[in-house]
Amino acid sequence: MAYRKLSTKEKALAINLDNNIYGAFSEIGAGQEVANNFFRVGGASGTIAISLSAYDKEISDSIYGGDERYVSEPRLKKMLDFGYKLVKKKLISRKKTAKFFNFANTVQTVNFHKTNRGHGWIGLRFQLRPESEPNECVLHINLHDPEAHLQQEALGILGVNLLYGCHFYHHDPEYLLNSLLDELSRERVEISMFRLSGPDFKHVDNRLMALKLVKNGLTEATLFGSDGNVLQPAEEFYKKNVLVLRGRFRPVTYVNIDMHDKGKAAFLKQEGVDEDKLKVVFELTLKDLSDDGTIDEKDFLDRVDILSSLGHTVMISNYVKYYKVCWYLSQFTKGRKIGLILGVYSLQTIFDERYYDNLGGGILEAFGLGFGGNVRLLVYPAQIPMSDELYTTKNFDVDDKIKGLLHYFVQNDLILDIKGAKRKNLHIYSDNVLKMIRKGISGWEKLVPKKVSEAIIKNQLFDYIEPLEQEGLAD
Repeated sequence: MAYRKLSTKEKALAINLDNNIYGAFSEIGAGQEVANNFFRVGGASGTIAISLSAYDKEISDSIYGGDERYVSEPRLKKMLDFGYKLVKKKLISRKKTAKFFNFANTVQTVNFHKTNRGHGWIGLRFQLRPESEPNECVLHINLHDPEAHLQQEALGILGVNLLYGCHFYHHDPEYLLNSLLDELSRERVEISMFRLSGPDFKHVDNRLMALKLVKNGLTEATLFGSDGNVLQPAEEFYKKNVLVLRGRFRPVTYVNIDMHDKGKAAFLKQEGVDEDKLKVVFELTLKDLSDDGTIDEKDFLDRVDILSSLGHTVMISNYVKYYKVCWYLSQFTKGRKIGLILGVYSLQTIFDERYYDNLGGGILEAFGLGFGGNVRLLVYPAQIPMSDELYTTKNFDVDDKIKGLLHYFVQNDLILDIKGAKRKNLHIYSDNVLKMIRKGISGWEKLVPKKVSEAIIKNQLFDYIEPLEQEGLAD
């Protein structure tokens, strides 16, 4: 369905003039910027039952309880609980006609000295029908404007978009998602997490919504856990060592598992890396999800279901180049180490100067941005065709002009060979396994972990076709 894009003022006024949408605003950290938009257009008495801003910590704690971190999802949840319960309890006379809501945000804008980053949590608990169970939409945002007043303005617009979208675009979740940046831009606001839940949104798969965040350009990367719940990257990576394995995982094979196991063992040997502070992530890029520019959502969910069945956290990113992944993660890890597991042929790409034509400083700029002292490249070997020899960093060859760069990274243990790779598995390629699955050719089950084969067969993943009983007929 096509919609006419409304201005912030039009959206705020439409809500104010709807006598059935009624509730509360609870805002901390950036002024009452969202509520202010409703006050300014007129008719706010038709929407706002109470607008609450508790800026003093002691006052705030007396209302919501204490928290170690005030700009956090747990704090937002307490604000949503308090405001929504207050509205329902005090407005009994309106419960048969009103669609109650509570909008809340807890936000940190950039300070005077520009020593912090603007970010925050925004949420809406809302009914779509009177006396129904409420739904909930939760966002994490990064604010990129250079001045606090501009970040406050952006927050105000975003809040109106959220309130309007949840009430008027709820039947089209992707349009709702995209409408959040109406009258804004990705340069001003990044939505790094989006979660929509409740009785009216049981059909919404938040893993797909996470994918759409990246695909539609609202953020560069998003994260969700093995249980399918969307996670906030800054929370999950905060002061942790992060180990990333990038791949197509179509499907996960014994080679992927060996890369993970041996790569993790090598990373844990690094000084300052311990398992208690380690976050392991399997990364899929948009490029890995698309062969022809389009993304097959079922294929995407098939891959995620497999990784989830193995208990892994999944990251979706728009970072084709490896150095950008490392740069992205370094924003959250606060000086801890980042490990990147990759095949030796991918290392060959990293040391190809043509890979960095987009950078004025070329390969040196890329290495400076992404492969600093806290990053370890853990290189998994390949079998050299028609030979018993393995292809590793020991016989890895690069252009003479950059051999010094390679030697520097190897000599300083910033590039490490993964030892003990299972040679018997090096012939396995996921593309070949996928063809066997789709053509009903038996034998692929021996090339993937048992949990993976069971999940593929049980859930009919990857367009699974049952193999013919007579193996010769399946050729």
